[in-house]
Amino acid sequence: MSPGEFVLLGILAALVLVALVGVVGEIRLRRSGEELPPVVPRWAQPEPEEEPPAGDTAAAATSTSGVTTGPTTTRHPMTGNEMSGQVVGGIERHTYDVVVIGAGGSGLRAAIAAHEAGARTAIVCKSLLGKAHTVMAEGGIAAAMGNRWPEDNWQVHFRDTMRGGKMLNNWRMAQLHAQEAPERVQELEDWGALFDRTEDGLISQRDFGGHRYARLAHVGDRTGLEMIRTLQQRAVSLGIDVFMECTVTELLKNGDNLAGAFGYWRETGRFIVFDAPSVVLATGGIGKSFKVTSNSWEYTGDGHALALRAGASLINMEFVQFHPTGMVWPPSVKGLLVTESVRGDGGILRNSEGKRFMFDYIPEFFKAETADSEEEADRWYDDKKNNRRPPELLPRDEVARAINSEIKAGRGSPHGGIFLDIASRRSREFILRRLPSMYHQFKELADVDITQEPMEIGPTCHYVMGGIEVDADTQESAVPGLYAVGECSGGMHGSNRLGGNSLSDLLVFGRRAGESAAQRAMGSERPGVDEADVQAAQQTALAPFDEDAAMPATTAGGGSSSGRSENPYTIQQDLQQSMNDLVGIIRTEAELERSLGAIEELKERAKNVLVEGHRQYNPGWHLALDLRNMLLVSESIAKAALARTESRGGHTRDDYPMTSDDWGTKNLVVSLDRDGTGVELSEKPLPVMPDELKPLFQDK
Repeated sequence: MSPGEFVLLGILAALVLVALVGVVGEIRLRRSGEELPPVVPRWAQPEPEEEPPAGDTAAAATSTSGVTTGPTTTRHPMTGNEMSGQVVGGIERHTYDVVVIGAGGSGLRAAIAAHEAGARTAIVCKSLLGKAHTVMAEGGIAAAMGNRWPEDNWQVHFRDTMRGGKMLNNWRMAQLHAQEAPERVQELEDWGALFDRTEDGLISQRDFGGHRYARLAHVGDRTGLEMIRTLQQRAVSLGIDVFMECTVTELLKNGDNLAGAFGYWRETGRFIVFDAPSVVLATGGIGKSFKVTSNSWEYTGDGHALALRAGASLINMEFVQFHPTGMVWPPSVKGLLVTESVRGDGGILRNSEGKRFMFDYIPEFFKAETADSEEEADRWYDDKKNNRRPPELLPRDEVARAINSEIKAGRGSPHGGIFLDIASRRSREFILRRLPSMYHQFKELADVDITQEPMEIGPTCHYVMGGIEVDADTQESAVPGLYAVGECSGGMHGSNRLGGNSLSDLLVFGRRAGESAAQRAMGSERPGVDEADVQAAQQTALAPFDEDAAMPATTAGGGSSSGRSENPYTIQQDLQQSMNDLVGIIRTEAELERSLGAIEELKERAKNVLVEGHRQYNPGWHLALDLRNMLLVSESIAKAALARTESRGGHTRDDYPMTSDDWGTKNLVVSLDRDGTGVELSEKPLPVMPDELKPLFQDK
């Protein structure tokens, strides 16, 4: 890189930093300045009417639909964030039309849509705004814009998505996704996203595994970061309220209808209630239940578990995607994502013998469209019309299984992975221009120069195809008023997700969920929150502190009040090890049964968790509450994996290695059992694809 390019890069970095600081400064975060006393269970003492914290002049201010009552609220002297609203009995309360839980791509897009539909909207996020896991989606946004290949269209994208999911996708969701993705990408550009360009000045699109044409709109290898930056700026400019570092622990209902949500500030421990007739879950995935994962700390299955406890169902939970390329060394970064863009831009996979082994693992399902020689595979990069795709660009489930097989056969790298090589195939200038984040990631974290030597990589738990069962058009669950979008919803990706489809999924269905949630909220009566449910949620949240209180079981009631000494971190570590060893890439009946036994033991141990200290800045307490969700979701995955006696997509059974025509016609649905302490399974027929779409899958 020339000195001039370094200077330009420094200027751009400074501009991005200034923009982010400005955004954070604008966020209207309601935050309590109260110093909380040592925790005493609230149910053991009377409920006094509490005055607002010192320095908060919003004596009786309550957020309402378009109206704020009481004196003008104060701002934090340093951040400018808005202070807390009404405080009654130590609980902060707010009223909205739509509350979106999660501030990744899907949550932000849903909130923007709900606001633009006229609903008073709030975003609640577990972490800081802008820190969502969406930033790790580096490769691009899949959309059939035809900028590189005019032959590309929504029908081809739809076909690729269905085939990638091994035909177990909800066809209607896949259709809507393929049809609407180009418009959503263009919308991002209209809002300020700075995409890479083609020679003609159009949005550039790159190749990715499972996609027939180059269709991933990208910003180098930092596309997710640019998406979050753009959506975040849009949400802030619209004045949408944001509650950062706030965790929701329960959904509140009134009869059959959703009425709101209960949570707590992670900083102070103060409880907070949201009264809202529509709630959109956009909480992401479940990766922190596994030892080796690309997922960040927030991914504890919160949305999945919240929906189950509220009465919704989950679908396709047996399908967990292990991304084929995660870092394996050093141990401190094991599992960190290595973008598929490396392979899309020409990178190849080699074992310890130097063999390009993917040619040995081409499944019959993809043989017609996959090169069977290195010569044809290399020609494809320059002549896609007359050559077939390299096997390195097979769908992720196929590549991950192949890598796993090579490692188990003793042909792995020194640190237990295999080699991903782009250094011998592309110039240094090309790599630095197309893959700047990967260059810096390996240079800083592993002291590896990817322009000079291959990377060591291996599979890492990356994405769950299963999620909350929703209506394809509205994203509403079986619970009226409860919506789900993004990774915590199920059906769109079938048994395996194609790379790049996640970001377009977030945009397409985020918009649909937000509009539907707003329409319901403004067109029906508000159910109202039941105070008894609020008190029950508060009791559950405080139980880990009090050794004399009965801890709730994994999902509801029936806990223990004696001999409590378990550490939540120890339970999480044991759960991660069990899921990694017994519910990983390759599964067997015996191992899955062992995993379910281990989960039951961990559920019993979780009843005996005891947390020390106070509610302020207490990550042990936070994890104790997250464990309920992680255990419930892990049980859902293991039970569904045991029941599906075939191999398909992100679910591989060593004892049932083939796909089954019978299993290809049905989904497994997970719901809470009658006792509320576990889950049960049922089978549901796959939605029937209309006749006019079936010819897309014939003679191809």
